[in-house]
Amino acid sequence: MIELNLPDMTCGHCASTVAQTCKLVDSAAKVEVDLNTRQVKISSSEDRNDFVDALTEAGYPPAP
Repeated sequence: MIELNLPDMTCGHCASTVAQTCKLVDSAAKVEVDLNTRQVKISSSEDRNDFVDALTEAGYPPAP
């Protein structure tokens, strides 16, 4: 399970974009977005850095 904190995810549109971005990395991934805590949990066999890079490019860089 990959867990990322996305401080720039502030609304429903952001959450939708985050989920879609994760699905572009791995279409079979299970993605759980929690807007209240600004967390995304991703169940995937893909590398964590692939998701970090894609989310950063989409404008939602994970907090360190």
